[in-house]
Order: sequence, then structure tokens, then C-alpha cells
Amino acid sequence: MADGSVFIPPDRGGAFNYITPDYTAVYNERMRRLEWLREDPARLETLRAYYRAEDDPSQLGDRIADFINDWGITFDPRNADLDQPTMIPFVLFERQREWIRYIVRKWKAREPGITEKSRDMGISWLAVALGCSLCVFFDGLNIGYGSRLVEYVDKIGFPKALFYKARAFMRYLPAEFRAGFDEKRDAPHMLLKFPATGSTMAGEGGDNIGRGDRASIYFVDEAAHLERPMLVEAALSQTTNCQQDMSSVKGMDNPFAQKRHAGKIEVFTFHWRQDPRKDDAWYAKQCDELDAVVVAQEIDINYTASATGILIPSEWVQAAVNAHEKLGFAPTGRRFGALDVADEGVDLNAFARRYGVLLEDVTAWSGKGADIFNTVERAFMECDENGLEEWYYDADGLGAGVRGDARVINATREENGVWVCRVEPFRGSGPVFQPEKQIPTALAGGRDKKERLNKDFFQNAKAQAWWSLRVRFQRTFRAVKAGALGDYEPDDLISLDGGMTELGKLCLELSQPTFSLNTAGKVVVDKAPEGTRSPNHADAVMIAYAPRKGNWLNYLG
Repeated sequence: MADGSVFIPPDRGGAFNYITPDYTAVYNERMRRLEWLREDPARLETLRAYYRAEDDPSQLGDRIADFINDWGITFDPRNADLDQPTMIPFVLFERQREWIRYIVRKWKAREPGITEKSRDMGISWLAVALGCSLCVFFDGLNIGYGSRLVEYVDKIGFPKALFYKARAFMRYLPAEFRAGFDEKRDAPHMLLKFPATGSTMAGEGGDNIGRGDRASIYFVDEAAHLERPMLVEAALSQTTNCQQDMSSVKGMDNPFAQKRHAGKIEVFTFHWRQDPRKDDAWYAKQCDELDAVVVAQEIDINYTASATGILIPSEWVQAAVNAHEKLGFAPTGRRFGALDVADEGVDLNAFARRYGVLLEDVTAWSGKGADIFNTVERAFMECDENGLEEWYYDADGLGAGVRGDARVINATREENGVWVCRVEPFRGSGPVFQPEKQIPTALAGGRDKKERLNKDFFQNAKAQAWWSLRVRFQRTFRAVKAGALGDYEPDDLISLDGGMTELGKLCLELSQPTFSLNTAGKVVVDKAPEGTRSPNHADAVMIAYAPRKGNWLNYLG
């Protein structure tokens, strides 16, 4: 880890088992590191300079994450039930590191941020660990913390309280990194002081949030659950340029949800699928113990969980993650893509890649500073990089110009001896596909006793495509729950690759649309219920799985 004078960062990655952790090697490494540090007092400043990223300020987020990972602790009283220590070293996983980078970047840019999260993700611990670490290394910071109740911020002997966590974090740091902090002297109620840097952490609760001094960063914990959120918003607007709202969700009727969907503030999504401590068994246990709406809202981050007419319940979506592995079949069929086109505003372009019934990935990018032609070029690039010979696009509205741009690009490709990619439109506003055919259902074999036809059941092709996707998820959920394919054919199901980078965001969006019946009794799909944003990732998936002509693609029916 060092040649005696120059600090060499230890290997912090690797195959740490978060499900059944063994912290022995972590503690041994910390002891070796501490012995090295204390062999030569001059090494302390070398190490401090490393954590402050003095050699490369762009790496500050990563270096602060290194500090927490190298020396920090966290606390989980539930470990006592498993005969494991309750005070454990902070071993960061990748999504936690990404969050630290996100917050540090927002702090340096003096910008607000939003973190939407599944419950029990450890964000509160991470927020206080980050605050303590910044105050240890930087002069004159004032980092604020607020929650809906005072006791959630600071209450002696109450592990849920933010400042209980902060005191514990500081207590177990090596003395070299406490910035002169003495718990008895520097940690009165709602305050932590760092004498060596002059930095502070201050807490507030209830309606008093934001009434204190100006703050470098202000963390609002469980922001969706504040009793009088507008008072807090008004106060914080005068307190900080870097308000960081963190919360599980509580429907759409609160400023947290409204800000999250307004598209003006960058959102960080912390979904349980990104936490290596959690797996399908953990999720199944939550589903067994909790109300379905609670699971959808607080675990699956579904803002419309309590709305009526959810088209694809979140439990169905989760069942489809790696469904091909759960059900023991290998995906087969063609590889192709689907593009949902966005403008230069807050929405994103999204491109879905499908292999048979397996959704391999969804890639999204902003249309700001570009035009439709650039978007079409990017879609061709996605095809080239992934071996796709065909893709579909939303031909309504903004997507109307895709056909002409694709024709120009294909002509150029042909002239240069590059294979031509087939590009076909999907018109959601158009008529239903196979109007005289019976609607798809979740029943094995697709039989419906009422013999309803597509033309009598769907308002348009978009409603039909969303319903067809719903049925795939429903069938998959039933098969996974039964533990076998049964009478279902694999081609009638859907599987989501669990390794997708933006799986959490996609899961949120797939459960956002609602459905209702119009005056003619036909299904109408609202993909963006009041207050929510267009689900671009999910739209691309819907287009990819839409019923269409061609004997190479199965149609649910």
C-alpha cells in the first residue's frame, strides 16, 4: 500500500460478499493501514492530501468515497438477530460511490439535487458520513440536516436519529482524522463542531428546517413526508444553493414528487436492485410482509402506486427480472431495437434492445443541443455496436421526421459498402393491429371466454401495445410465482436483463402508466398520469414489444 513515503491506495474493489459478509479481512487491512500511517507522522499529510484530491480536484468525489470506505463505520442493530456485530465497517458498493460523486459534484456546482430511493438503502448513514468527511477535510463548511421530526435529527440514544449516526461515525475514526473533534465538547444537541477546520454540521426538525445559518449543503431527509413542505421550501430557498432532497416516495401530491417530475433538477435514483445486499428472496419477503401499495411505493419507488388502474404492477415487473434464468429457458429469436424520440427539452431519447423475449438493455440520452438527425445517427450507432439489423421508432409527433433521416443515412451507408439497417415506424395513434383477432390475455393459450376482439377493446395501437406488454408481464409473473413455465410458451413472456445499467429507472417507468375505459368502453392508456414525466425508457420497451406484422415475431393472442 505504500513504498514508505508515497501513499498507494489499497485495493478497495473485489468480490466482497454483501449477503453474508465477513469483515475480518476489512479490519485486518485497516489495522495494517493504520500501522503504516503511524510509523511516520509525515505520512498523515500525504494521506490527507490524497483524500482532499489536491493532485486532481476532479477526483474529489471518489477520494471522499475512499476515505469513508477506508476508515468509516456504520451501524445495523438487526445484525444482532444474526449473531453478527452491529457496528461494522463501511464497505461501499458501487451505487453508494456514485451517489457520493453525485453530491460532491452538486456541491461544487452549487446546484440542488434529488435522491429518490427504495426504503432501507442506508442513505441516511451515507449522508452523515459524507458530511463528516467533508467537514474533516475542508475549512468553513456548514452542512445542514433536516427531517420532519426533531427526534429523527437528534435524540440521545436513538439510533434512527441522523446525529446519533454522525457521532458514532466520528467516534470510531482514527484520532488523526477527527479534525480535533471531541464528542463531549463538540457534539451538543443538533450540532457537531470540527475545531481544526472550523466546519460544522447543524440539524433542524419540523417547520424549523432552513431557519438556521446559511449552509454549504443542506440534506432534507424523507422530504416527501414533511408535514408542511411549502414552509420548508420557502425557508431553504434563502439558506442554501445546494439543497439535497432525499426520500422514499409518497404519491404525487407533495413538492418532492412535483420537483422530481418537473425535469429541472437532476435526479439520482437509488433502487433496491442496485444494492448488492438485496436479492429476489429479500424482495419476496417484503411482498409477503407488506401491503402491495407499500411495496410498490416505498420499495419499487412507484409514485402512482395508490392510483387506480395501474397497467403493470411493480410486482410483475420485478418477477420479470432475469425471468429466463428463473424459468430455465434460453432466449432465442431476432435481435432488434426500438427508439422513443424526444425533443431538446427535459425528456430523453431512449433506445431499447431486444433479443427474442429478452430485453437486453435500454440506453437513454439527452436531445439538448441536437436535432432529430443526430438522434437517428445515434440509433444507427446502437445497431452497429450491438449487431442489430432492424429497429422501430415512434412515428407520431417528433418521430415523423425519422423516416427521411434514416433513408438518407442508409443511402450513405450503402454507398460506402456498409449494410443497410431496416427502419420501420410504430404509429401509436393509428388503428389497432389485427382488429378482428381476439385480445391477448394472461390465460395460457391466449383464450378468453368473452371472445373480445382487438377493435372492440383498444382505443388505438398505443393502447393495444401497452396492453400486450401488460399481458407479457402478467404471464411471466404467474409463471415465476409457480416456479415453472407450465402451459406458457417462452415466446409469450418477457425477461429483463438484470445487468442493465438503468434497470431501476426502467422498473419505475414500467409501472407508471394507468389505464381506463373511454365512453365507448375501449381501453385508454395514460402513460404519464398527472404530475409525472413521459416514461421514455418504458416507451421504447413498449415499441419493441408491440404487436406487428411479420412471421418472425410472435403476437400475443
